[in-house]
This record gives sequence, structure tokens and C-alpha cells, in this order.
Amino acid sequence: MDNLPLNELNARQGQVLNPAARESMEYDVLIVGAGPAGLSAAIQLKQLAQKNDLELSVCVLEKASEVGAHILSGAVIETVALDRLLPNWQEMDSPIKTKVKKDKLSYFGKDWSFSIPQILLPPLMKNHGNYIVSLGSVCKWLGEVAEGLGVEIYPGFSAAEVLFNDDGSVKGVATGDMGVSREMEAKDSWEAGMELHAKFTLFSEGTRGSLSKFLIDNFNLSEGKDFQKYAIGLKEVWEIKEENFSEGLVEHSMGWPLSDGTNGGSFLYHFDKNLVSIGYVIHLNYTNPYASPFDEFQQFKTHPSIKKTLIGGKRLSYGARAITTGGYQSVPKLNFPGGALIGCSAGFLNYPKIKGTHNAMESGMLAAEAIIEKKLSEEENNDLENYQLKYEKSRIFKELKKVRNVKPYQSKYGPLLGTLLSGLDMWLSTFGFTMPFTLNHKKPDHKTLRKASECEEIEYPKPDGEFSFDKLSSVFLSNTNHEEDQPCHLTLKDSSLPISFNLPEYAEPAQRYCPAGVYEIIKSSENGENCLQINAQNCVHCKTCDIKDPSQNINWVAPQGGEGPLYGGM
Repeated sequence: MDNLPLNELNARQGQVLNPAARESMEYDVLIVGAGPAGLSAAIQLKQLAQKNDLELSVCVLEKASEVGAHILSGAVIETVALDRLLPNWQEMDSPIKTKVKKDKLSYFGKDWSFSIPQILLPPLMKNHGNYIVSLGSVCKWLGEVAEGLGVEIYPGFSAAEVLFNDDGSVKGVATGDMGVSREMEAKDSWEAGMELHAKFTLFSEGTRGSLSKFLIDNFNLSEGKDFQKYAIGLKEVWEIKEENFSEGLVEHSMGWPLSDGTNGGSFLYHFDKNLVSIGYVIHLNYTNPYASPFDEFQQFKTHPSIKKTLIGGKRLSYGARAITTGGYQSVPKLNFPGGALIGCSAGFLNYPKIKGTHNAMESGMLAAEAIIEKKLSEEENNDLENYQLKYEKSRIFKELKKVRNVKPYQSKYGPLLGTLLSGLDMWLSTFGFTMPFTLNHKKPDHKTLRKASECEEIEYPKPDGEFSFDKLSSVFLSNTNHEEDQPCHLTLKDSSLPISFNLPEYAEPAQRYCPAGVYEIIKSSENGENCLQINAQNCVHCKTCDIKDPSQNINWVAPQGGEGPLYGGM
């Protein structure tokens, strides 16, 4: 790909050929992203509008082909936000059925493990009273609830560009053109994008959303905040033998196969009928450029403790997603003129709990309350400063503040000592003693890699086809699809850097940190020299490349609407 100036990069992000051809639609509130936060905001808006006898038009845009198709999470959820949003949810036809019955935390060696007594774990890490779910199914159900209240939901449309009013406030978004060729020419199927205007636009794109990233930079929302931190979560759903199934069992592990200095761990959740969600979370502040999160996950499944659960089972689906882990000190300012960030666009994950759905939902509800208050006050001002104030007085804020030092402890002191220190911190917090200091995230994740010359290459075992698999067969299970003849949504600011800098300095880590085989170093057929091949059609939209690339040269933008993975039951 040729080097692109930023103005042309922006044009490619929106796949825009003729902005004048766009039509526009007007709403009171526009929500970008039909995840837990966006749908909770939409439902709460309609509920409060009815209660206050307000006419309020609400639109939700979703880039996936259907609601829930891009949602991937473990997931064990707390219902604290859902209880407030839909108090009678248990009487509704929700997919939230499997209650946690047993918790287990283990430490793994290569061929051994031991269980950590539950009595040693701080109460906030325990899961009794929570539910094991497919978060994609939960979002699909929430979408149906929202539509029943009069919310307009449009799946298959990628929000590709932020629109501004003359005063610099956000006016809404534009969707990308459909039917644009790789050469940026109109095909026979070309259709102009739509402009959607609203007084308030909420961005609920999930972790590292392309428009949210732009807004954080444009409005300096992270000024005075720590660097955001990330992890990559990889997940599979298996159907296992009935004798190996234990409904409501939640298992987590740490230790093998991760090397010293790499933080992460596993999850294994038994839910529905003979189904288990199995996955691995690896923090993206790892230092060895030869590390491959995908291969670490596949190797983990060959541990004797895991094999005895999966043996004789069938792998049904696969996916991967980046996760925000910075917590309290990394949450940006939430509001800006014309809109706000909600959910994982801002980063409300409670890291030691490995849970963020309840906080994402509640953030959407707080934003909805702030909008209704603005409407009732009849203020012309469209800055949701009352949302920021609500957050700072909220349960989310207090919850994140309590665990603010857990991630920095582990980053600074490593998996073992860091975990012990963070456990002590959480126990003290349980008894009302809060540390008088806040540890900082001192480096962004793309700056933590050591030079390849300073590190040992990692030899991963070949997939056995029974418990461990290769990337391409895994991507096949994600039902990922992208039309090949379209502008590449994995844009390079400088096409020379992968070979001139990343390859000699870091052995081009993109070919390993990508969990879908998107990036390959191949020999050019023209001159036999190394070149980077981008297999964009494989992309599962995890955003890891946008986060971990050491030269920050990769800019992930939304492809045509409706494309990407089509997760089922994830």
C-alpha cells in the first residue's frame, strides 16, 4: 500500500467517493454500537422518555450484520445493572439462565496444577450469584427489548466518520459508502453512505473503537490520565461429553504456559447443555516479540487438567477481542460537546473480577439519565457534563477506585509477587482500608516490547487437531467474511515501516500477535525481497494490531457494514 497523507487516510476510513450524494436522517439521540452499553442506554432513554411524557427518537447503528454478531466475551456477568434497567428480567424470555454454582482457581505447571483455596480469595473475586451467558445472545435479546420500546436499530451499517457542527460540537456520524473498490472507484453496487444527525451522539464501539479513538484525540479526553492498557482475549465454545460437564462451574487458572513477565490467565465456564466457554486472556504489555497469544492459548488446552474436560468434545466456534484493562486511572473524560463515550469505548472493566458488562450497561444508563435531564431543563447546551458528574458519584467509579492498583502491581512486580500484593490490597479494601496512593501505568502497550535480538524465539508445538488447532481453521469457525474488492480497512500510515523497522528490530510481531493470520512476511514474486502481506479478509476485528504495533503504524478502521465475524453463541 502506498504511503497515505492523513487527509486521504480519513477519506479511506469512510470509503467516501461523493459526500454530496449522502442523504441525512435526524434523531434526538444517536448511539454508535449495539453492545451492552449502547442497548442499555437506548432502553433507559425510552423508559425515561415515557415516564416524563417526552417524545424522543433514538437510533442505534451496528456495524455487524446482526445485533450480537461481533460480541465476544467470557462471559460471567453480574446483574446489578440489569436489575435496575429491567427489574422483571427474570420473568422475561432472556437467555440469562445458568447461575454460577461453583468457583475454582488453579495455578498450572506444565503437567501439574493445584487449586487455590477459595477462603484465600477476596470476596470481590468470587462469582456466586452471577450468571454464565453468551453475551452475544444477551445483546440480541436486549436489542429486541429496545425495539419493543420504539428504538430504531440498523445493523449492517458501519459508522465511518464523525460529523461536526460549525461550533465544533459533534453533529452525528456518517456511514461508509458501500460498493467501493480497492482502487477507491465506484462499482456497479455503489451506494452512498448516510448522514445521521442528532443533538446527542453516544459512542459505544467497544474497545479501541476507531471513532472513539479519534474523539479522544480530537477533544484531548485523556489529558491528565494514564495510558490505557489492554489485553487480548481468545475464546472457543466447545460441546463436551455429558460426563465431563458440570453446569454452573467457573474455573480460572494462571501460570503455565505463560513465561515469566507475561501476565494473563484462562477461563473455563460450563453453561447451557454440555457447552463450555474456554479462553485465554494475555496482557498486551508482554515484552517478547516472539510471543503468540493464539499459540499460547492452543498450548494451554493441551494441559492435562483441560484435556480431561475437552476430550471427546467438539469445537464449535472461535473468536478474539481486545479488552481494556487500564481501569480507574485510565478512564478518559467521558463527555464532549454533542456526545459522550460509554462502555468499553471508555474502559470500565473491573480487571481482577474480569468483568465489565455490568459497568458498561450502567454507564449507558447514566448517559441516558443525563440526556433526559438536559431535555427536561430545555437547555440549548449539548455538552453532557452532567454525565461526567454522575459517573464520578456512581457505583462504577467507587468499584474501579477500589481495585485501581491491581493491574499496576502485576505490571511492576510480575505475575506471582504482583498477584500476592494485589490480593493483599483487595483484602484490605474489603475491610475498609484503602491504600493512600494510586500506582500509574507508565508505558503504553506498544512500547513494552524488547528488541528481537535481546529475546529468545519461542518454539510452539504443532497443533494436534484434537485439542489445539491452526489459525486458519479457527478463523473459519468465526464465520468471518469480507468482500475482497474493497479498500483495506487495515491502513498503514507508512507502508515501508513493517520491513524497514518492525522486521529488523522486532521480527515483525504482527505476524504473531494477530490471532487470525492477517499479517504475513512473504517473499515478493517480483524481486524476492521481504514484503508484508495483509490478508484483511481474515480479520476478526480484535483491534490488537492497532494497539500493539511498536511503530503505531497500523490504523484499524471499519470495513463495509455487515462484514467481519458472525459469532454464534459467543
